Amino acid sequence: MKNLALITLLVGSLTLSAQDKPLDVLHTGEKVSKELLKKLSSNLKHELKTNGLIAAADFCNEKAYTLTQDVNLHQVNGVSVKRISTKVRNPINAPSEDEKLILQKFQDKLGQKDFPAYIIDKTGDTYKYYKPLVIKKDVCLKCHGDISKNEKLTKFMNEHYPDDKATGYKMNDLRGAVVVEIKQ
Repeated sequence: MKNLALITLLVGSLTLSAQDKPLDVLHTGEKVSKELLKKLSSNLKHELKTNGLIAAADFCNEKAYTLTQDVNLHQVNGVSVKRISTKVRNPINAPSEDEKLILQKFQDKLGQKDFPAYIIDKTGDTYKYYKPLVIKKDVCLKCHGDISKNEKLTKFMNEHYPDDKATGYKMNDLRGAVVVEIKQ
C-alpha cells in the first residue's frame, strides 16, 4: 500500500498513474534534481565550513543562480531545472500560478504518511517533475530560520535581499521545490 501511494502522482489538471507516466520523465527528473541539489549543497557546505555564514550567504547571492544555469547547460535539449518557493529570497525563484498549486499540494500533504516524494505534471508536450524541498537540517535554519539574533546576517540580508521572505522557517517546513521541465 505504501508503494502504491508513492507511485500515484498528484497533478494539477491530470493525474498520472505509474502505468501512464513515461519512465524517462521520472528518471530525468530524479537525476537532474539530484544533480542540482548536490552541486548547490556541496558548494554551500564548503563555503560555510571554509569561510563562515556570511560568506555562505554571499555565495548564495552570487553563485546559486549561476550554478543552476551551469546544471542546465549540461542537460539534453528540452530539459531545464530551477528552484521555486512561495516565500522567495530571490525573485527569480518565484513560482508561476500553476507551480503555486503544486507547492500548495505539497504543503497540504506535509507531515502525512502519503507525502509525495515528487509530483509530475503534464501540460501539452511538457512534463514538470517537482521535488519538494523540506527543511531537514539545522544548518538550513541558519539563513532560513529566525535570523533576527544574528546582526551581521540580518544586515547582509537587508542589503542584498531587501524584499526577503525566506526566513522564519522551522524544522520540517516546506521550503519550496526543485522543478525539472522536460519537453517531449
